[in-house]
Amino acid sequence: MLTLQQIIDESNNIVFFGGAGVSTESGIPDFRSVDGLYNQQYKYPPEQIISHSFFMRYPDEFYRFYKDKMLILDAEPNAAHLALAGLEKAGKLSAVITQNIDGLHQKAGSEKVFELHGSVLRNYCMKCGKFYDAAYIKESDGIPKCTCGGTIKPDVVLYEEGLDDAVINGAVKALMSADTLIVAGTSLVVYPAAGLIRYFRGKHLVLINLSRTDADGSAELVIREKVGKVLGEIKY
Repeated sequence: MLTLQQIIDESNNIVFFGGAGVSTESGIPDFRSVDGLYNQQYKYPPEQIISHSFFMRYPDEFYRFYKDKMLILDAEPNAAHLALAGLEKAGKLSAVITQNIDGLHQKAGSEKVFELHGSVLRNYCMKCGKFYDAAYIKESDGIPKCTCGGTIKPDVVLYEEGLDDAVINGAVKALMSADTLIVAGTSLVVYPAAGLIRYFRGKHLVLINLSRTDADGSAELVIREKVGKVLGEIKY
């Protein structure tokens, strides 16, 4: 069996597909672990709070949770983010597809990033479309308001909302042309994002995750370690 290093060495078009486990080593909580967002106590279940209908009906409660638990602006890229940026610069990696909304891949230097669930770094007025950065949201009192009086919404895909077609199409195109797919830090249970890996037709499928996934049986290599530890040891 080839090692991850050997697979990377013989690959020329790697695509990386990552989930919450990629950013936990940067101090950003995941959703389903013991310490994750879904296991914290709020007036409403987190899964309900981060839905479109809840945002529209109770924006004050949404923003109380969002600012406290999801808008983490002091996080820094970890070894995984940095390694992926390095692989891209070395001409080995063609795209990062991420379920995360933290912007850490770009902060590390990655340029070709498909953000399936949007980004906390982009925020728009629902009335006039004016852009606001994450700092404005974080520092606002209660519900962030635009200068026009409209409510500002994060450019984050909430439950009940569809994924962006352009992002999906770009991710699918990258997956279909890849010779190697590295899937890491994701339980592959959140759809439609998790279903995208079926578009991969390349040679090597690698899975890096602490717990098993439904795709383990299809992978050439399964690694049960933290993503940063594994990718931090890669030479490129």
